[in-house]
Amino acid sequence: MSSLVKDNPAKRRFEILVDGALAGFAAYDQPQGEVLVFTHTVVDPRYRDMGVGSELVRRALDHVRARGGRAVPRCSFVAAFIDRHPEYATLVIDEP
Repeated sequence: MSSLVKDNPAKRRFEILVDGALAGFAAYDQPQGEVLVFTHTVVDPRYRDMGVGSELVRRALDHVRARGGRAVPRCSFVAAFIDRHPEYATLVIDEP
């Protein structure tokens, strides 16, 4: 299984493509400077329980980190991911 995560600023979301098909996305509000507020994560039922959601969030947060940005995990899936992976906790800020 080959996956690609990309930012789609026009739709304000990170998308994960698996073997070329859209498998899910992590939506965010209009960026406020370098802060992204993650609001909702969706994974197509065909790709659930395969680690697709975790891969999506991991790569999205890596993208935020690489830009020197910060994140607000309003989405419960993103918040739970960060709780399980404390190496991302330094990216988290309170609501801007």
